[in-house]
Amino acid sequence: MKYQAPKGVKEYLPPSSALFERVREALISPARMANYQLMELAIFEETEVFTRGVGESTDVVSKEMYTFTDRAERSLTLRPEGTAGVMRAVIESGLDRGALPVKIWYAGPFFRAERPQAGRYRQFYQVGIEAIGSEDPLLDVEVISIAAKGFAALGLTGFELVINSLGDSESRNAYRQALTEYLLTLSLDEATRQRVQLNPLRVLDDKRPEMIKALASAPSILDFLNDTSRAEFDVVQQGLADLGIKYTINPRLVRGLDYYTKTTFEFVHPLLGAQSGIGGGGRYDGLMESLGGQPLSGIGFGIGVDRVILACEAEGIELLQERELACFIVPLGAQFERQALKIASELRDQKLRVDLAFGGRALKGAMKAADKSGARYAFVLGERESQSQEVELKELASGAVQSIRLSDLPQFLIRSLGANS
Repeated sequence: MKYQAPKGVKEYLPPSSALFERVREALISPARMANYQLMELAIFEETEVFTRGVGESTDVVSKEMYTFTDRAERSLTLRPEGTAGVMRAVIESGLDRGALPVKIWYAGPFFRAERPQAGRYRQFYQVGIEAIGSEDPLLDVEVISIAAKGFAALGLTGFELVINSLGDSESRNAYRQALTEYLLTLSLDEATRQRVQLNPLRVLDDKRPEMIKALASAPSILDFLNDTSRAEFDVVQQGLADLGIKYTINPRLVRGLDYYTKTTFEFVHPLLGAQSGIGGGGRYDGLMESLGGQPLSGIGFGIGVDRVILACEAEGIELLQERELACFIVPLGAQFERQALKIASELRDQKLRVDLAFGGRALKGAMKAADKSGARYAFVLGERESQSQEVELKELASGAVQSIRLSDLPQFLIRSLGANS
């Protein structure tokens, strides 16, 4: 029987996995530079972490979670997003009792039982950051800028930033009342009417053409912002302008999760069609408190690695490996394999990527392996080379050959690869 990966699971295998690695690292790097630190999260959580944290009115909770009962009859769920799990971990570990803001990044697979389509998978990959414990709107600007820097590092130019403010609790409560009154004047199906009762802002996220048309005349959240919320949103806009980050305001932007407050944002790429989102996030006052922690504010984002890869492909960006394979060693027989592995180990200690032919391959087969490896150089190690301590180093792309003493090989490779990086 031939087994296959489950439907909707995207796997990245060599050599294309190098593209995945390149994108993921480019998205993580700006967070590291801003002193965000790694948090490795649980893949599954108690289901209530998500029902309370994400919100029961969301499609994520009501339709898309992978939930199961374990042997102790506990309800557990594969993580559909990262923020609620981060909050649980911060509360449990007491990180919120130390220096604030807590600034962390995370990366890995997430799970939603939705219809698979291009760049939308049931197992998908995200890079996320969270900054917890400060209400400073300039922190919102930092978070947004980190995402923008990651996209720019990959050479992306066609992405667009859309922002909105959902206001503080006072502003949002006034808006909810006005929006509910408007929505109840419409002819709604039963599911949408129930959603209005749970959280009317969720209806703004409805992508059906008839609902988009019906919502065109809905009241705008921006008309209900109090002085404090409006002033904070002004700071965010000015901060983005100071950093040269272009944006547009969309008062219908609410994102897909219930915990968002104040600043919300989304990065889209028009070349990806109707499913244009490549990442987004926002501020979430009250989320930590709802999960049993302190009443601390936070802001973060989640970026879809799968979606960013599609955006790079749409722009024709060639994603190359950051670290090229420097050298491939071909030992002539098993008696020289030990020496080849020792040489490879010493070169790797110099931060050079090196591989060799294992298994006593014949010369012709081993050289084919060298060609397929993508290495810059290759050399044969046999009796003559072992005695003379000198090898004929071949540049695989050009076929050029030069004699190099083994003692000089590390510095030669470092210089050569540095000059061509």
